[in-house]
Amino acid sequence: MNADAASQITAAEGAAANANAALYFVDRHIAEGRADKPAFVEADGAKRILTYGQLATDSGRFAGALIRSAVRREERIAMVIRDQIEFPVVFWGAMKAGAIPVPINTLLSSAVYEQIIADSRATVLVVSEELWEVVEPAIRDNTALRAVVVIGAAPGGTKSFRAFTEGAPVQEAVTCHEDELAFWLYSSGSTGQPKGVRHVHSSLKATSDTFGAQVLGIREEDTVYSVAKMFFAYGLGNAMSFPMAVGATTVIFGGRPTPDAAFGILKDHRPTIFCGVPTLFAALLAAAEQGGTPEHGLRLCTSAGEALPREVGERWSRLIGAEIVDGVGSTEMLHIFLSNAPGDIVYGTSGRPVPGYEVRLVDEHDEDVGPGEVGELLVRGPSAAEGYWNRRDKSRSTFEGHWTRTGDKYERTAEGRFVYCGRTDDMFKVSGIWVSPFEVEQALVDHPAVLEAAVVPQRDDQDLDKPKAFVVLKEGQSLDPDALKDFVKEKIGMWKYPRWVEVVEELPKTATGKIQRFKLREGRC
Repeated sequence: MNADAASQITAAEGAAANANAALYFVDRHIAEGRADKPAFVEADGAKRILTYGQLATDSGRFAGALIRSAVRREERIAMVIRDQIEFPVVFWGAMKAGAIPVPINTLLSSAVYEQIIADSRATVLVVSEELWEVVEPAIRDNTALRAVVVIGAAPGGTKSFRAFTEGAPVQEAVTCHEDELAFWLYSSGSTGQPKGVRHVHSSLKATSDTFGAQVLGIREEDTVYSVAKMFFAYGLGNAMSFPMAVGATTVIFGGRPTPDAAFGILKDHRPTIFCGVPTLFAALLAAAEQGGTPEHGLRLCTSAGEALPREVGERWSRLIGAEIVDGVGSTEMLHIFLSNAPGDIVYGTSGRPVPGYEVRLVDEHDEDVGPGEVGELLVRGPSAAEGYWNRRDKSRSTFEGHWTRTGDKYERTAEGRFVYCGRTDDMFKVSGIWVSPFEVEQALVDHPAVLEAAVVPQRDDQDLDKPKAFVVLKEGQSLDPDALKDFVKEKIGMWKYPRWVEVVEELPKTATGKIQRFKLREGRC
């Protein structure tokens, strides 16, 4: 063998050994002939289109700009970026440079931004111009940041995204191990302060090979629209890793996903896959009742974030003619690991384990529970996080060997389907028997006047826990609380009905749509 041939083999082996996720999700498409295919299409703002070829070049140039700015491997790149084409450029570009992108919720307060950005010890912050007013107070005292890059007009002391990347070399993806840290996500804070969840390069492909390919069945010709934003683990899979795994196209929308906006995108862009959350599906149904069935080209929908009420799923399927694949996932597992499947959907359940994942239900002694019994859900699979940042005790209690504790309470039916009962922190006993807030909530939203509901325990005059319901009514509806109580009694039993019913304008939620029941328990509604 001559020297040239030997060097070519060595180079090929080195390329094959590079597990940098950007190679699979971005650069691979150029060699496979998709350079001119749209990867991302903006539905608002400038309505720009980003092709796979442009993404490969622009992400490489952003990587070159980071390296030119003396960013070292594993330094964090904080991203407070709306759903716009710069998001994938920064996310994959940071990975190409060996840095760690940290997408952050775009709907937080200055105080929370201050805590998260400081906690991550990011050295570079990239922020959308529209969010600068809220982010700027959060970084005034930050000493770790060496560069602040603004997408749009750059205020004093910052650099515009254009200026930051202009003239930078297009950097090839650095060589990474599949178990090397790739990106962080901060948990949504449904039960308290957000935690930095650290994921490795192989996790993205693991979720697209399992849920994306074997449950969703996403195809190259699909167009996806996800109302869940890309900073959220659910949205990151929906809008980035799943479509990019097969060379599909994603419609992105930086604005607030109101029913009018969502219906407009379904009509104008004709996505074939729509990824929503229960709150929005309920709002869309309420809007459709007023304005009629929207035009669309959907073949499939997905839901996660909160368990989908049975009544919402059934009404949507009748109205739209496309099933909702409801499942459960977590930031710690990156995406959905327990799900219904197309053609095998039972609304009101979370379905069965996604191929590639195993689940267990255990009691307080970590003993397996049988069908019909309530237990905590444990999961193991290839996309589990490496752990929490600076939360050693929480990492130890959540990640136990191969198993990850979800904090969710579930019941397994005799047919092997899993029924959500509530968060471990949300469950409570009435007359010595466990009550699932979700079961009561599902009965409440079956009432024709109720749009949304949340149930928490409240002490009665004998200092015993009883259910209290907070309900949001549909537009133009009124409610007799006693009639609602009787309605629930008939649905699920005498002892589970809410002793108190409070009508509210809205329920406290995270930006990802999860109800923050701890705020209701603390009276912070």
